[in-house]
Amino acid sequence: MACCPLVFWIIQAIGVVDVTLSQEIYAPHSIRIEGDVTLGGLFPVHARGVSGEPCGDIKKENGIHRLEAMLYALDQINSDEELLPNITLGARVLDTCSRDTYALEQSLTFVQALIQKDTSDVRCTNGEPPVFVKPEKVVGVIGASSSAVSIMVANILRLFQVSVFSRQNRL
Repeated sequence: MACCPLVFWIIQAIGVVDVTLSQEIYAPHSIRIEGDVTLGGLFPVHARGVSGEPCGDIKKENGIHRLEAMLYALDQINSDEELLPNITLGARVLDTCSRDTYALEQSLTFVQALIQKDTSDVRCTNGEPPVFVKPEKVVGVIGASSSAVSIMVANILRLFQVSVFSRQNRL
């Protein structure tokens, strides 16, 4: 189940093809899996970019493997009907591209869903109200892989009472 979005995301990340799922264009360097409760994830799937590009080559060990571990855990939890009966865990996973500033920028995606916007006076040129695709609210974020990034992200997300789970001992 999580394999298909991962394959599409990797193809899109490599730049082979532009991928659209469920008639929604996903943000670059992200995966979205529907669920009743959504967990966020921040992983360094790509290396640091060069020449002004935010992202470089794909990182297998520290990036893809950690991403696959999270998706595997979600599949295992969701397939066990006794563990969380009638609840499906979803995910919104973002790529940090091994850069602390890019990771912080990406983590603001999680904040967007928590901020209320008044768009009652906004209209398109044809007079219709705009259609906004609001990001789903995450209940917690798994990652990032470095202490510096985890601390920065945790400091932002704690303002919105979103927990960050990291394997780093400094957090």
